[in-house]
Amino acid sequence: MADKQRVLIVDDDENIAELISLYLIKECYETLIVHDGESAVREFSTFSPNIILLDLMLPGMDGYQVCREIRRTSACPIIMLSAKGEVFDKVLGLELGADDYMVKPFDSKELVARVKAILRRSVPAVETPVTKEHGEFVEYPDLTINLTNYAVTYQGHTLEMPPKELELLYFLAKSPNQVFTREQLLDRIWGYEYMGDTRTVDVHIKRIREKIHDHSAWSISTVWGVGYKFEVRR
Repeated sequence: MADKQRVLIVDDDENIAELISLYLIKECYETLIVHDGESAVREFSTFSPNIILLDLMLPGMDGYQVCREIRRTSACPIIMLSAKGEVFDKVLGLELGADDYMVKPFDSKELVARVKAILRRSVPAVETPVTKEHGEFVEYPDLTINLTNYAVTYQGHTLEMPPKELELLYFLAKSPNQVFTREQLLDRIWGYEYMGDTRTVDVHIKRIREKIHDHSAWSISTVWGVGYKFEVRR
């Protein structure tokens, strides 16, 4: 039997944490609950979760700080959980590296569905080489994006890239020079799973650009007032 996927639940509300854990255990996930930020950072190294459910309002080190600390060394998917529903809070969470953001109170079944969706995207095929013979694949000078095993190689090095960033980059790169609006990208990449603001797209583009810089042969270009395109120079 394959090992269970592990979920680290970080929430100072014991009742909410236990409820989330029960739903996930029912779906055959292994869970670990911690109630503060320092414990979350410590247990992250030993528990090695496949995904983190991270409350923002924590005693001591808050969720933003936890996310920032984990993102220094890992691209482990993070879903932020918060009673704060303002756009500013969502954008800040995404800018720090969260993959999704859910506002409390939320439906536990929806949370489980989002966990499943993110994990489906973030688990690479074992020992699958990055070649054109293995699934959905695009290649440009100094850049290789393989959607099948969720691998990105840039200038000869493998990049740590969360699932949504990789999917957005792949979607743009597979249609070179085609302009997509923010609404189109939000619909195609996040779809029904995410009721978000179009600034979500801007945040993810910003994060991608921090890792992948413009090349003489290609670039991720902003089309002002419209959206983005993966521009290939002839």
